[in-house]
Amino acid sequence: MVAAKEFIVAIELGSSKMTGIAGQKNLDGSINVLAVVKESSSSFIRKGVVYNIDKTAQCLTSIIKKLENQLKTEITQVYVGVGGQSIRGVRNIIAKDLPSETIVTQDMVIELMDANRNMTYQDQEILDAAVQEYKVGSQLQLDPVGIQATHLEGNFLNILERKAFYKNLNKCFETAGIRVAEMYLAPLALADSVLTEAEKRSGCVLVDLGADTTTVSVYSKNILRHLAVIPLGGNNITKDIATLQMEESDAERMKLKYASAFTDNNDIDNDLKYSIDTERQIESRKFIEIVEGRLEEIVENVWFQVPSEFYDKLLGGIILTGGGSNMKNIERAFTNHTHVEKIRVAKFVTQTILSGNDDIKSHNGMMNTVLGLLAKGDINCAGEGVDPHGDLFSTRKEKDPSAAVADPRQPRQATEIPQGVIRTESEKKAADEEKRRQQEEEERQRQAEEAAERERIAAEKKANSIWNKAKRGILKFGKSMIEEE
Repeated sequence: MVAAKEFIVAIELGSSKMTGIAGQKNLDGSINVLAVVKESSSSFIRKGVVYNIDKTAQCLTSIIKKLENQLKTEITQVYVGVGGQSIRGVRNIIAKDLPSETIVTQDMVIELMDANRNMTYQDQEILDAAVQEYKVGSQLQLDPVGIQATHLEGNFLNILERKAFYKNLNKCFETAGIRVAEMYLAPLALADSVLTEAEKRSGCVLVDLGADTTTVSVYSKNILRHLAVIPLGGNNITKDIATLQMEESDAERMKLKYASAFTDNNDIDNDLKYSIDTERQIESRKFIEIVEGRLEEIVENVWFQVPSEFYDKLLGGIILTGGGSNMKNIERAFTNHTHVEKIRVAKFVTQTILSGNDDIKSHNGMMNTVLGLLAKGDINCAGEGVDPHGDLFSTRKEKDPSAAVADPRQPRQATEIPQGVIRTESEKKAADEEKRRQQEEEERQRQAEEAAERERIAAEKKANSIWNKAKRGILKFGKSMIEEE
């Protein structure tokens, strides 16, 4: 393989594995996957959340080094997907009364967005704010600019994460010396890669069935209406099977081989037994009841997360993806509990992906998120060439993650950031510094204007004083002349 000069690198921090992927974008929109690396992450990432910073940083370093050796090129920066149990969506309304006959301006809209972004939640960080609609008077509008109104409301869906987890994630990349090109909300990147425009517009629920978590995203009229992460996934089914006196590795193997999301009672053979190994067996009915019992709990929790006002607005149906969507009869299980007839399993992303990698070619939904993150990348992550025969696990060359690289992002304020993109801590600091600098400049300008105004008033007073003195002198002289006459 010849060293690539241009490529995008994306990293997904999952609960069972961490995946790094490098790909090259073609002019026709397709993507050539150049390298894929996976590492187990179950010992330091739980339910999508980083718990051990050092081990996560070591794993990140290992993935980057392995990718660099495959690519024969240094990686200067990466795209990162943010997800996990602590992420949730919270609705918020910001209102503003206006004088009569006021025309709504873009500045008024930005003021509402800034006020929403400045909301504080205890121990929570606002990662992103999805605009729902604006209420102008009694009418809902997607763009209120130019409309006359006396009352303006902004409806927002704030995506929150616990501050501690957000700081841990940033610290991992800082410790590993890896620069983050952009952080992206993983559920939104996934949605953009597996949902059709018709599904988003007509209303749908995207369910990502992962190992430790299940992510629920509700869309209507092309807008993200709700986002929640449930701390239940495929591993919960595996652990339940393991209660039948077996190791979790055997339980996982049996789940993949025998598990069905739904089995008609008439189709259950009471005499049938499933083999654990060459010596042990379990009753099929007991196995089926355990699997369906846990899966029913997952489905019920998914449906509980869908706001009731959207029950009759899901013309696009329910779209299932992730590793758990491969379970036999999964569509039937969701239809039985939600009464939604339209169920689709998204086995792969909508983009054209060219790859010889078996995990990608299998089209089992497990690579959809990392491929969605790769599709979001638009900054070259390739640096200088590297020696592929060097020590794979040698200490990574220390870099300042905020150091200048090709195509640097300028510090952006919250209102300038596209939906789904999360500002890293370094970008937030840079934006705060820029904001502070602007405020200081505005304060200096204000003080200069006030000083100039004071000088003008003083000069005016002085001039008036001289004129008044002269005027009094003339009047006095005139009076004395009249008296003499």
